[in-house]
Amino acid sequence: MKIHTPELLLPAGSLARLKTAILYGADAVYCGTPSMSLRARSKMPIEDVIEGVAFAHSHGKKVYLALNLFTHNRDIPKLAEQVEIIKKIKPDGIIVADVAVFKYLRENCPEVPLHVSTQSNVCSWLSVKFWEEQGAKMCVLAREVSFGELAEIKEKCPNIKIEAFIHGSMCMSYSGRCLLSNYFTGRGANQGKCAHSCRWNYKLHLRLKDNSLKEIPINEHTKELFEFLLEEEFRPGKFLDVEETERGAYLMNSKDLCLLPKIPDFLKTGVDCLKIEGRNKTQYYSGMVARVYRLALDNYLQNPETWDVTKYLEEIYSISNRGFTTAFRTGELTDIAQNYETTRSLSEYEFAGIITDFTEDYFRVFVKNKLVIGEELEFISPNRFEPIKLNILELINDKNGKNIESVHGGDQTTIRVPFKWFSLSKEELLKNLPALSLIRKKRPLTEVQKARISWDKEEFKFEIGLGNLEDRENARKTFLTLQNELPNNKK
Repeated sequence: MKIHTPELLLPAGSLARLKTAILYGADAVYCGTPSMSLRARSKMPIEDVIEGVAFAHSHGKKVYLALNLFTHNRDIPKLAEQVEIIKKIKPDGIIVADVAVFKYLRENCPEVPLHVSTQSNVCSWLSVKFWEEQGAKMCVLAREVSFGELAEIKEKCPNIKIEAFIHGSMCMSYSGRCLLSNYFTGRGANQGKCAHSCRWNYKLHLRLKDNSLKEIPINEHTKELFEFLLEEEFRPGKFLDVEETERGAYLMNSKDLCLLPKIPDFLKTGVDCLKIEGRNKTQYYSGMVARVYRLALDNYLQNPETWDVTKYLEEIYSISNRGFTTAFRTGELTDIAQNYETTRSLSEYEFAGIITDFTEDYFRVFVKNKLVIGEELEFISPNRFEPIKLNILELINDKNGKNIESVHGGDQTTIRVPFKWFSLSKEELLKNLPALSLIRKKRPLTEVQKARISWDKEEFKFEIGLGNLEDRENARKTFLTLQNELPNNKK
């Protein structure tokens, strides 16, 4: 039986990210403008969106435009203007959450397919049927839908396309419908301005009868004296720890979604589009995530019997993350889905630079992080799995041709990397490393950071059935031991 090939959909928070995602394997990208989408920090003016659509179409790819905020009265006059913009941009689809906006676009812009946003919290085949009857061509399902539910939805709704998240940040609320950010900062999550309050560090305080507030210090003298527990009304005797360590407390901090190991399960459901989250992530994120999922997906489709997720997992860890989880797709969440110790994103690599163009003799590389002579760089090809490694022999400023000792990302510097330094021929280099190719390098890590990454890996391996409990616990103990040895001002 022929396996259905889903579309791989990447976020595009800027024109550069859009082009990079397509270069590294995206079948489609989604983007938006600040006024009428959940992209309040968008770097995509209309001119860039138009250029991005033209670029995508020239490569045989698609662009979906997000118009997925929930409207207030002040937004309604903008809709007519948005219709004119849509007609000018000519996207391949519009992503909508608000049912009234959906109706308005269906009546005033009927030539463009309408997609239902994840913000609409579509979790059942009955909801999908409703949207299909309204004229939707694609439904983006909530992250909380399991594989079993996905398969049933696709079976009962065969005439509408189904889209599901496969990678990216997780929200502690139902697919973004959270009021924490509004409450703490006045920034609306449903207006694209989420402050990510769920990932903040919280401290415990005690209010005395005289109305004074006292911080509860957690130190070697007090940490064994008491603990705080929550008991839910309808589950008496079931207690949830409210734990604060010397570093504070991260009660609502989800790990990142990674369903790379579950590609076979996705394909069995017949889902039409695999969506990656990250509209505010970097150009490096856009390209690297697209590359890993593209290679893993294509490899599985070609050789499902011999497919091995291991090497792709190593690659996905080269991208900053908070630790990974399969979240709701495989059933109910466990404690593995949360990181109660730290909220920081980490990886073993960092973005070193990007190839902007080339001359007869060298690549021009725009530097994104500090480089020093002798460092090993890994040039990431869109066309091959193995990176092309190179030790930098000199740092040559492209502006004046002079040698420099080091260069920092903030310097806005472009350097020259001669073809003669590589073991590959110029022809092979130009074939494998076109403009916009990414370059990475090993990130200098502390022992605590290395232990944290090791713990993250063991946790995820255990969750997906490739690890064991003993290795998971040992990695956790090693991290916590090293973390607790740090002085308080570095925790």
